Amino acid sequence: MAMTGKQKSLAATVGVVLLFGSLAWAAVPFYDWFCRVTGFGGVTNTAEAGSDVILDKTIKIRFDASLERGMPWTFKPAVREMEIKIGETGLAFYEAHNPTDRPIAGTASYNVAPYSAGNYFTKIDCFCFEMQVLQPGETVMMPVTFFVDPEIVNDREAKYTGHITLGYTFYETDLPEETAAVDAPRTGDDS
Repeated sequence: MAMTGKQKSLAATVGVVLLFGSLAWAAVPFYDWFCRVTGFGGVTNTAEAGSDVILDKTIKIRFDASLERGMPWTFKPAVREMEIKIGETGLAFYEAHNPTDRPIAGTASYNVAPYSAGNYFTKIDCFCFEMQVLQPGETVMMPVTFFVDPEIVNDREAKYTGHITLGYTFYETDLPEETAAVDAPRTGDDS
């Protein structure tokens, strides 16, 4: 049984829709993988421990902080800049404060500039790995432990990097269920 012109057009249209839908679905994981492999977009690496090699060459690390519009916290780095040896483990802190009268959950996204250095900036531990919940009036110091991979000196572009900027942006997220349940007003409680 042969297909008519309308049936062929319909089949082609459905095929195109399925193809582009599949490409859209795969785009986010593929882009994430691409950024992690290449360091494109300032994506960093993670490690369980510091580097075994420490070079006698230093690099300046600058720290930046911002908030999504409407996020009521205050958020800033404890120090704006530090100088470390390439391969040396660094420890920096960011301060967050919740000035409101309610608990607020936040998630931090990060970026590294210049992009060419992103693949060599390695985090060992970071507050950005987990959601943060601050209670009303609470102030916390949040650590990030990191090093700059000594392989940076072998990269054609990144080896000329004199400073790296690590920036975080906090976004308000939904409270975890257990926190939201504790904070919810009690009904029928006359005490």
